[in-house]
Amino acid sequence: MKRGKYELKRRAERRQETRRRIVEAAVELHETIGGTRATISAIAEKAGVERRTVYNHFANEVELASACMAHYNAANPPPDPAAWVGIAEPEERLRNALTEVYAYYGRNERLLANFAVDAQLNPNVREAGEPIFRYWEGVRDVLAAAWASGGQNQTLLAALDLALDFQTWRTLTGRGQLHDEQAIELMIGMVRCRTRD
Repeated sequence: MKRGKYELKRRAERRQETRRRIVEAAVELHETIGGTRATISAIAEKAGVERRTVYNHFANEVELASACMAHYNAANPPPDPAAWVGIAEPEERLRNALTEVYAYYGRNERLLANFAVDAQLNPNVREAGEPIFRYWEGVRDVLAAAWASGGQNQTLLAALDLALDFQTWRTLTGRGQLHDEQAIELMIGMVRCRTRD
């Protein structure tokens, strides 16, 4: 009896290990070449498994993409907006948030850039990314709540969306050649102007 339980436990451990290797291979390929080019065959080869093994662990692309996002976010968590709630002054709250958000973008630029393209091109990636899109809406709402008009002001919400947008950050710090601090002050000034409408 004990031997049978031991064998079941070992089989479950091997299955978990295989699943982990597949997810890590997919994450690495999503980061280096992008999800649209990270085929199941390429993922299987990188993980050292057969193509059918990938399908044995993940029923479809959405399930695999969701597992990849969860794995990546566990190792590289985005900023926690709950930490900013205690900052009452709206611009100071925004400054703290953008400092953390832009640092996060800098640390994760390659994968985030590929995800932005993949989400545009692939409906499965877009579906798997729904929790991420909801997270950013929550971040925006935490920031909007500091202003008296809060979530009622569509111009404020649009300005915050723009300030939080990964592509905005890339434009300002890449082609715009600004340092994060300069980009943050520019975005705070833009939001400040929009709140006067």
